[in-house]
Amino acid sequence: MIVLGIESSCDETAVALVNDKREILGEALLSQEEHIAFGGVVPEIAARSHLEHIDSILEECFAKTNLTPRDVDAIAASAGPGLIGGVVVGVMTAKALSVALNKPFVAVNHLEAHALAARISNDVEFPYLLLLVSGGHCQILVVKDVNNYERLGTTIDDAVGEAFDKVAKMLGLGYPGGPAIEKMAATGDVNRFTLPRPLIGSGDCNLSFSGLKTAVRKIIETYSLDGNVAHADIPTQDVADICACFQYTATDCLCRKVKKAIAYFKNKYPDGKHLVVSGGVASNTYLRGELKKLAEQNNMIFAAPPIRFCTDNGVMVAWAGLERFRKGYTDTLDFKPRPRWPLDANAPKAAGAGGVKA
Repeated sequence: MIVLGIESSCDETAVALVNDKREILGEALLSQEEHIAFGGVVPEIAARSHLEHIDSILEECFAKTNLTPRDVDAIAASAGPGLIGGVVVGVMTAKALSVALNKPFVAVNHLEAHALAARISNDVEFPYLLLLVSGGHCQILVVKDVNNYERLGTTIDDAVGEAFDKVAKMLGLGYPGGPAIEKMAATGDVNRFTLPRPLIGSGDCNLSFSGLKTAVRKIIETYSLDGNVAHADIPTQDVADICACFQYTATDCLCRKVKKAIAYFKNKYPDGKHLVVSGGVASNTYLRGELKKLAEQNNMIFAAPPIRFCTDNGVMVAWAGLERFRKGYTDTLDFKPRPRWPLDANAPKAAGAGGVKA
């Protein structure tokens, strides 16, 4: 079984071919650099770039294989959530191929693509506990099966990746912020500044990063005579220290909530073995290291996609499409792309209005 996957939900135009032997037969990806000057993704620019490049990316992917489009068994596309202009480009391309080739169309929830990505390179069995962290999302979930999720907690404001990007922007480190902060943090002192841990004492698994981001801003303002972040003159070592403290605190917030989720997970799903992290922020090696320690302390197996498959890519969409297709999930051509699409929409909610109670 071979599935073609198309990803266009944000600022990567990506295509991949995978089979049911967990082999990546071909892939191609274009990361849009047009947004760097703006310090973030501009939706209209992103959509136009997807439209301009999707055909050439498809051609590049197939050129790396001995396959033709007629050799695929199904065509999957990231159909939401995401920037709707880009999502429309990918979905319409997939639908057009579906009609032209008479192949099934599979609408993939972009979050499910991240959620299942670890399964293509690791022997991860259902159910497993998942920390999904990216620039737009931050959730703790139980992955019971394909299309079956229980959300235990989520951010009530900023996603952790968004906080990384905004802190990096305030420090003048550019976009995307995550890799820049991780690099600077490597030479920083995690004890230099004391930062808040919002919601850390709450009884649920929800998260908050807005207050942490604001606390960093107040530190940066002290380096400016007029209190304007843009005018701050910060010595390089101080920048490194701020990055180290921010990364340490954000990771600690995540790990404390995941620890609560582990207790719930092990009680309700005693056969579950894996703690998985996925999403763009899962490429942060410090976070991966701390989660691995947490898993070992709780007799769980830590798993994560290869770093190159943490950020948006066609492989994860193709794999999620394959997982859905072999379970019998296909979609009609009147499927509407979705700017919002809760991953747990088809599953019962966790206990309590704010998520699972520890």
